[in-house]
Amino acid sequence: MKPGVYTAIKKDGTLYYRSSITYQNKHISLGSFSTEDAASLAYHLADSILHDTKYGLEDFSSCSRALSFRKWVTLINFRDNGIYIKTPVYLYQKYFHYYFSPEDYYIFDIDDLFYYSTHTITRRGGHLFVSDYGMQVNILSRYGIKNYGVAERDFLFVNGNKRDFRYENIEIINRYHGVFRKTHQGKTLYETRIHWKGDFIVGRYESETDAAIAYNKAASVLIRKGYDKKYPVNYVEELSPDEYKNRLGKLKISKTITDLKDLI
Repeated sequence: MKPGVYTAIKKDGTLYYRSSITYQNKHISLGSFSTEDAASLAYHLADSILHDTKYGLEDFSSCSRALSFRKWVTLINFRDNGIYIKTPVYLYQKYFHYYFSPEDYYIFDIDDLFYYSTHTITRRGGHLFVSDYGMQVNILSRYGIKNYGVAERDFLFVNGNKRDFRYENIEIINRYHGVFRKTHQGKTLYETRIHWKGDFIVGRYESETDAAIAYNKAASVLIRKGYDKKYPVNYVEELSPDEYKNRLGKLKISKTITDLKDLI
């Protein structure tokens, strides 16, 4: 058998080939292959990458596809930074890139390295997810942004780069359900909307906190009167229970909602 290659058998009895390499006392699996030659080619390419700095991330498209791009990234990162990471991450001093292709990557703070070295990012409908405890979790939740938050509506990329997820580059505009920041004639207001026969405006408020509480109040009224019972709750953690209760009682919401007749 050629160096770095060994055989294995599938459950149905089919013979296939696996390839692996050892570098700096780390045993690295390179994948499964249908032929011995393909497995051997993967081994020799991996050996070249690990021992020759002429290979860079940008060289993937011009080289043999014996290795997946994900494996290509992990090997080059291991060679350059001395850390083996299973996900397609390349380390820099204070941040790292998470790659999908040589030109397609996202930037994260180094503080997130442990998380993304153990969680694989997937994309669906323009959103980024990881599998966490068996659930698909939008990575925006790590920043306190609502699931399916929309850039430029719920949050901003400060430097304009929508691939830069470093914490200093994320500015949250709308932290709460149903709350939207508006600027009119130089003044910032927070508009509260709730889904009731379409997007219904509950009111406009000077503080984001009041707007969030107004959403809760409107939802509570609608539920009590027998309308949609699936409204989420805004948790206003900076207020004590007494402060929250006091603000809730004083806040005014649309009379259209408060004057609705009970359905039950």
